[in-house]
Amino acid sequence: MITIRRQLLGLGFVAASSLLALNAAQAMNGPTAIQIDGGPLGALQLSGGVDGYGYYVSPVGGGESTGANVANGLVELQKTDGQLQFTIEIGSNGGTITPGASNYHPGQTSITNFVTGPLYLGYLTLAPTAVPGLTISAGQLGSLEGYESGIDWNNPSQLTTALFYVQNSNSRGVSVSYTKGAVAATVTYGDGFDSGVFNVLQGLLTYTFNSSNVLNIYGEANLGTTGPNTFYYGGGTTGYDDPYINSNMIGAYYSYTNGNLNLVPEVQFQYAKKNARAGIYSGTTDFGMALLGTYTFGTSPYSIGGWAEYFTEHTGEIDYSSQFSVPNSEAIGFAISPTWQYKDLFARANAGYVYLINNTAPDGAKYGFGSGSPGRGQFVGTLEAGLLF
Repeated sequence: MITIRRQLLGLGFVAASSLLALNAAQAMNGPTAIQIDGGPLGALQLSGGVDGYGYYVSPVGGGESTGANVANGLVELQKTDGQLQFTIEIGSNGGTITPGASNYHPGQTSITNFVTGPLYLGYLTLAPTAVPGLTISAGQLGSLEGYESGIDWNNPSQLTTALFYVQNSNSRGVSVSYTKGAVAATVTYGDGFDSGVFNVLQGLLTYTFNSSNVLNIYGEANLGTTGPNTFYYGGGTTGYDDPYINSNMIGAYYSYTNGNLNLVPEVQFQYAKKNARAGIYSGTTDFGMALLGTYTFGTSPYSIGGWAEYFTEHTGEIDYSSQFSVPNSEAIGFAISPTWQYKDLFARANAGYVYLINNTAPDGAKYGFGSGSPGRGQFVGTLEAGLLF
């Protein structure tokens, strides 16, 4: 829906939500934590990474765009055992790019995007021994929505789907998780979108059939009204983004792994009802479905990831918070990302394309990419490299 979403989205590893990545054959191996003796704090884990990329986007504005940018620079310190645990993640992220939503400089990285400044994630977790499987976390938390992560090295591609683009991001709140056998459930209550208005409820239910088949169902509900003058992500008021900030969502994805192949189909529906108080004068809906996948070539350092998607938006008015600003727009897209990784070093080429099936508003106006007679398609290509630790 909005450029801010593309720049900021992250997935925090709160309690049971960390199960999401355990059964997937990732395109890359994530950071390997350094074990630290924390003295009275116990065993600690330090990890992180830094990456950058060059990009090509066409068309945007008056033409094509090229350049280079920093993607992520993050350091994470965790304590993951005992009754009192914590996670602190400091730095910047902005490496994920959504084809079709890219501007001249995709992936604008900043360490002041949140009210908490450079604190990207920071929360305490209680794991009472009296109730095995129960954890309670509070602080700056990550979202429970969707399969993709805001840290690009966790994804099949640096390029992300339109489903990811409209999902929630980091927020302050409280999260409760409970795991029993094959079932894990997490509920988070917080200020959704870091707005300071505590009225957003998120939920995630995970069922692990076996090591190769995992079902995840997630949802989000705005229990009140987040007004148009509310600050979010520390960067400005909701403004045109009212339907996004006041939305409700339901979605699901299924992870299937067979040897070196991992496939993840995902489906998602989002809506915001008419609410004049919030500046929403016509109800809006977003529907998307995608197939994401990765394949590793045996024991070699090479793998390939990618996805294909369909996405549509419906509203009775021109919705400038939407990805394409076109009532009743429809789009299809794909991305492919061959990857090389040797221990903690990686390099990846990413290519994605999105095409508007419908780019005509009810009044006959044409919307799309580029100026003048806008085009229906946009291509995004990047070449990234980084170091994980």
